[in-house]
Amino acid sequence: MTRLIVGPFNRVEGDLEVRLDVSAGQVRSAQVVSPMYRGFEPMLVGRDPLDALVIVPRICGICSVSQSLAAARALADAAGSTPPPNGTHALNLMAATENAADHLTHFYLFFMPDFTRPVYAGRAWFDEARRRFAAPGGEHARVALAARQRWLELMGILGGRWPHTHSLQPGGSSRAIEAAERLRLLAKLREFRVFVERQLAGDSIDVLLALDSEDALQAWADGGMAGDLRMFLRIAADTGLASLGRSPGRCLSFGGFFDAEQRPAFAPGLWLASGLQPLDLDSIAEDATHAWLAEGGAPRHPRDGLTRPEPDKPDAYSWNKAPRLAGQVAETGAVARQLCDGQALVADLARRHGITVYTRVIARLLELLRLLPLMEGWLQALVPREPFAVRVELPAEGEGVGLNEAARGALGHWLRIEGGRIANYQIVAPTSWNFSPRDAAGTPGPLEQALVGAPVQAGEATPVAVQHIVRSFDPCMVCTVH
Repeated sequence: MTRLIVGPFNRVEGDLEVRLDVSAGQVRSAQVVSPMYRGFEPMLVGRDPLDALVIVPRICGICSVSQSLAAARALADAAGSTPPPNGTHALNLMAATENAADHLTHFYLFFMPDFTRPVYAGRAWFDEARRRFAAPGGEHARVALAARQRWLELMGILGGRWPHTHSLQPGGSSRAIEAAERLRLLAKLREFRVFVERQLAGDSIDVLLALDSEDALQAWADGGMAGDLRMFLRIAADTGLASLGRSPGRCLSFGGFFDAEQRPAFAPGLWLASGLQPLDLDSIAEDATHAWLAEGGAPRHPRDGLTRPEPDKPDAYSWNKAPRLAGQVAETGAVARQLCDGQALVADLARRHGITVYTRVIARLLELLRLLPLMEGWLQALVPREPFAVRVELPAEGEGVGLNEAARGALGHWLRIEGGRIANYQIVAPTSWNFSPRDAAGTPGPLEQALVGAPVQAGEATPVAVQHIVRSFDPCMVCTVH
């Protein structure tokens, strides 16, 4: 048995290290290390509750809208307030804009460049992959980056700026959208849809979303040559991504993107191979056994969470706590959202292969396609001159929870107000779930389990299979160590 330390990782938000025990060319066990501490939760204690809207977006520059939305919902919950229909649609649009940009960035800038590494130089597809995806000069990656830049101009109209957009409020959105602005937004949305259909999908969104099985997906792929999705499918088949990085197979989603009656576009739940189960929020607990943080007794629900550093704690190896659902490991992300929502193609892939690198990437791309028609519907539902926000009076004493689906998965903010000030504020981010360390029972987190069995070729210091698995979860380490 040899110990291999992989990290720091490039093309990852924040610091990440993976410790691997390797034997006979395979990973036998793994420890995922979040080596940085930031302390946003104790930073918020004692402040005016509205200060959270300014501070928490700065946890991350990639998913700042997601953090803002969770904070706004926690404050709204404490006040017993609900945004008006226009406000709900505007919040959906900002969150979806950020998530779609994240999915695009993940595919072109974070995930696909690993297939241009020299280890793949002998593959028939290598030269074409390098032309399209090589960092930083791949032709398709450059086009995608330009499309992303134009896409994020939506945030200037919807929220005034990005990142750290301050228009998200407990009562809705402080940025009202006029009729002419709605037309501009629709034009930008349709421009982005053309890019997605021509370069990424290689077909219309409607055709892709009608595929309901892996057989249908393969028949579609065999019927043409266009699109980077087809290129991914070709590479995935040749490199065995469908069997790489299998996680425990428990997926959670808080549900996302609500209509005027607060019904979710993506259903919440706990997905198991045996079927969808209702999600019990009271069963969430954070285990700090192997974190450089005080344990405070048994694992704690976030409403009573504790964030107190213990950097010299024995047997600890990460600044990340271990979130668990009813004591069990759970994965979150686009694959969880699509499984909980019953997306037929993702469900068939999970049935055939489990939750693997292949399943995660396909789920993210399908979600990107699903978001665009939803966004068009929310834009068309806006009623200019109607309220986008209501006035919210926060209580001097109270509690609230704000749940949101960020691009990487389930995000929760738990808030307690005492004497008009924040008495406790706890955040459980998506990468907290996926990159969690072992718990008190010694059970590894989702990524730690997914890495077991990964091949390590002779002489590899940064095994390419490990890179694929890690990137399929799309880590955001700065959110993890909030």
